[in-house]
Amino acid sequence: MAGATERLPRLLALVPYLLARPGVLIEEAAADFSVTVRQLRRDLELLWMCGLPGYGPDDLIDLSFEGDTVTVTFDAGMRRPLRLSGTEATALVVALRALAETPGVPGAGSVRQALAKIEAAAGQADGVVVGLTIREEAALTVVRDALEGRRALRICYYTPSRDTISERTVDPMRLLVVEGRSYLEAWCRSAEQVRLFRLDRIEHVTTLDEPAMPPPHARPTDCSTGLFRAQPDQRLAVLTLAPDARWVAEYYPVEELIEGEGGSATVRMRYAETGWMVRLVLGLGADVVVREPAELAAAVRQRALAAIRRSNHLPSHQTG
Repeated sequence: MAGATERLPRLLALVPYLLARPGVLIEEAAADFSVTVRQLRRDLELLWMCGLPGYGPDDLIDLSFEGDTVTVTFDAGMRRPLRLSGTEATALVVALRALAETPGVPGAGSVRQALAKIEAAAGQADGVVVGLTIREEAALTVVRDALEGRRALRICYYTPSRDTISERTVDPMRLLVVEGRSYLEAWCRSAEQVRLFRLDRIEHVTTLDEPAMPPPHARPTDCSTGLFRAQPDQRLAVLTLAPDARWVAEYYPVEELIEGEGGSATVRMRYAETGWMVRLVLGLGADVVVREPAELAAAVRQRALAAIRRSNHLPSHQTG
């Protein structure tokens, strides 16, 4: 069976190819893709299991076979121009760059061409930012070089749950994209465990003049079911976010996001420290409403009233 690096570009190209050639002979399609008829049939069988989230009968790509011909009867939206959110675009850029720099990947020129087109679209189309932030770009360059050179790193890392920045020495293991976000997986020497560090939360990173040496028992993180694991001691907050505050749902893990009117959204998110969540809500000002729990809403109200009382003691500015 063809390798994944060869098969994926072919699968991505198959649907638009078939849409442009309804009723094409399978033998002819196989010749156009330089594969055997048997391999092409395997690809077509796999396409039947691809489609939109939900993956029900009305979500998957559908094909019709008549004799030795094939026609796409449902394309699962692949006719429409692709629009990416900021996190989706970031994940795609990171993945394409890693693919383009992998030795021996067929069609590397096409990969770089696609990457250039995506990066050139930065800042276009209704404010959707395509590409990496400046911080992620800088971190990605240093981390990638350290992985290739097998060098240790010193990072300054922001932990939002504690609202702190810590300095750590880590032994890089791999770069990965999970749930639309880019991570460095590394052995953290201070925690003495494998940790995942989001690139956009790395404040500063420096390559050390010493080899990266994760211990033999360090194992890659299982990301098959996502990264966020709710803990028994974590509370659940329900927040309604105005459009200007929707970045919260991209920057922090949320269990559920329900679209509202005018671009607003209601999210369910876990938090370990009430103080941290109170600071987050207060920082959003009028762009957030606390729906649940009542204790959180009361804590936010109490902190806001205390701030108002303190401000009353400040001298007022008067003009003559």
